[in-house]
Amino acid sequence: MIETVKGIGSPFSSDPFSAVVDKAGNAAAAGEGVASPQSFAQVLGDMATDMATSLKVSETKSFEAIQGKASTREVVDAVMNAEQALQTAIAIRDKVVTAYLEVTRMQI
Repeated sequence: MIETVKGIGSPFSSDPFSAVVDKAGNAAAAGEGVASPQSFAQVLGDMATDMATSLKVSETKSFEAIQGKASTREVVDAVMNAEQALQTAIAIRDKVVTAYLEVTRMQI
């Protein structure tokens, strides 16, 4: 089974107009405050967590289908979502590696 990555949340809120919380913990209206920026590592970690979750869901749906608890459509949807998440993660990884290699080839 796929194990989860712990301690990392989602980079995007489910509601784009939700309240913004400042460093003091006070809620502000969406237009009044600026959300604190996330680091690149946090964003990549969040994407990895989402991908692992998607893979776990597809695995769970597959087991449910074997037990007769899920329809074929649900399994196919879950597997397609997992495949798309995995392909996205691989593409981003390739871009990051390519960018790193380009930086290492730069002359100082």
